Amino acid sequence: MKYKPDWEETKRRFIAWWNHSKIDRPMMRVIARLEEPIEPLEPVEPPKTPEKFHLDVERKVKELRNFCKTHIFLAESFPSLSMNIGPGSMATYLGSEPVFSWDTVWYKPCINTSWEEWGPLKYDENNYWWRLHLSLICRAKELAGDDFLVNIPDIIESLDILSALRGAQNFIYDLIDMPEVIKSYIREIDELYFKYYDAMYEIVKDKDGGSSYTVFAIWGPGKTAKVQCDFSAVMSPRQFQEFFIPSLSYLCGKLDYTLYHLDGPDAIKHLPAILSVKDLDAIQWTPGAGKPDGGSEDWYPIYDMVKKSGKSLWISIDEGDFDDWVRKADRIVKRYGADGLYLLFPVMDLEPARELIKKAEMDWR
Repeated sequence: MKYKPDWEETKRRFIAWWNHSKIDRPMMRVIARLEEPIEPLEPVEPPKTPEKFHLDVERKVKELRNFCKTHIFLAESFPSLSMNIGPGSMATYLGSEPVFSWDTVWYKPCINTSWEEWGPLKYDENNYWWRLHLSLICRAKELAGDDFLVNIPDIIESLDILSALRGAQNFIYDLIDMPEVIKSYIREIDELYFKYYDAMYEIVKDKDGGSSYTVFAIWGPGKTAKVQCDFSAVMSPRQFQEFFIPSLSYLCGKLDYTLYHLDGPDAIKHLPAILSVKDLDAIQWTPGAGKPDGGSEDWYPIYDMVKKSGKSLWISIDEGDFDDWVRKADRIVKRYGADGLYLLFPVMDLEPARELIKKAEMDWR
């Protein structure tokens, strides 16, 4: 890979992490700024609309190339391109219309009458947004060549997509009023997920079948994905066990490598159920707005549970200065060891980046 010459070594470290092990230190994402570009930068015209901001693949590729020319990917960081139609684009493939803003994409509920009137969820190969998304991924892969990876996009799955199609408030009542109907739709959407995922995977997979997933800086030597249920924030543990755990078990059983996105304090109550899914490989914890970052000791009870379950940890350390990052990482490694540990740091200057890696190689073994 042009901008990641030690990519083969990085892949070996990812494989060790998925297997809850290590090679000689924790997995680490470390990206450093360069003082001067390694190649001339390409001119990039700023997007004029939010929709263009999200969907202009030519501009996004230029921006990534410029980033690669002004940064170096150290440790297990790697260059990759994301082409998302927001966080949950499967909703658009099934009838929802996206609403673009500069920082995200929302989805208009489309099941406004009842599930019975809407009927079964069906794969439509001619859906406008599905065909557009496929074309964007194909074009991204064509432009990327062997210079960087193209990520599987954040199509999302299961209850979060059903909630987007129906509207969260209506969906809350549906779980109570028509549980068996909703369970049948969950089964339908679980099958549809792989129609969409597999098509994307076939485009972006590397020559050995490996793939990377958007946003979370993960690669695996097979079908790799982040899985989630943000809707769980308004569910009781009983509902979560009844409606989502069978879906999660099914998804993790068919995917090769899975990272669960545990989002915010209201999701913590579901962690024991999540950890019971044997085919789930790793946990990523997002503390939420106004909370300390992943390096805080406040979250050690969560990490204790994850490590006890035998699954791997994904921890982002991003608050404070460089010395704060090192102190937090040092405490985490001393408590949990380096096996199955992935630490992600903010972009930094080259000298501290090298110092951080040297520290890891000497002390975090």
